Amino acid sequence: MTVKKTFRHMAKIACAAAVAAGALTAVGGGAAIAATSSSNPYNLITPGTLTVGMDLVFKPEMYLTASGQPAGYDVVLLDKLAAAMHLKLKIDNLDFTGLIPGLEAKKFDMVSVGLSPTPQREKAVSFSRAYVPYALILAVPTNSKVPASIGAWNSSSETITALEGSTDAQLATKEFPKAKLQTFSDDTTALLQVATHRADAAVVEDYILAEFSKSNPGELKQENFKSPLEVQYGSYAVQKGNTALVSYLNTWLCKAQASGALASAYKSTEGVSTFPPMPACP
Repeated sequence: MTVKKTFRHMAKIACAAAVAAGALTAVGGGAAIAATSSSNPYNLITPGTLTVGMDLVFKPEMYLTASGQPAGYDVVLLDKLAAAMHLKLKIDNLDFTGLIPGLEAKKFDMVSVGLSPTPQREKAVSFSRAYVPYALILAVPTNSKVPASIGAWNSSSETITALEGSTDAQLATKEFPKAKLQTFSDDTTALLQVATHRADAAVVEDYILAEFSKSNPGELKQENFKSPLEVQYGSYAVQKGNTALVSYLNTWLCKAQASGALASAYKSTEGVSTFPPMPACP
């Protein structure tokens, strides 16, 4: 997010056109995983290139700069990862709902959007260990009169928004089953629904609310629960069964975690002074 943006069971939609349109480099992708060999040990669709699917709308975790360049925590890590693997990095930027279908269709080698490795997703793709932490919170209008309790928000009179197909939406359903859930293709729209009083609250990552508030000061606040709704961790997703790539990612992430590289990248991009504890490496 995030980042995540923690996620997110994807709708099964056709995405080949979106992937082609969203490519951020000129390198072409292959149609299938290449056979494992000494020259392609990580089963990349294009040997020599790490092709990554992303949705670059989750500032500051992953986004496009004013000049159209990918930036944010995930991008910083991917640059370091590709350099360590001696590979060229290619980022395919497309809508969130097309990412897992695109990975299954072998349009890219991995997805970097802070996905949570839920059991349902693990049926479709494989996951690395965690690379990003985030807390899910309830964003509400600053002048909200609803008491700060789960029970008060779990009411049929409340409308709660979330990112479409995300674990944010799943969590909203779990915590507030009586409330009306509205989902949107991006977090900004979900938050704008609340800021313009077309909805009552939104389930989002805390850093996404903080970023929204920079451009919309005084509109929304984090509901004053005793703790976040949930603390989750995001992982990289790779094509199902690509154990070679998963193994490399896990080893690299543990080294980056131990060296402080993860913490340094997180603090510099997320604008925070602390890095939440990560799961211990084996």
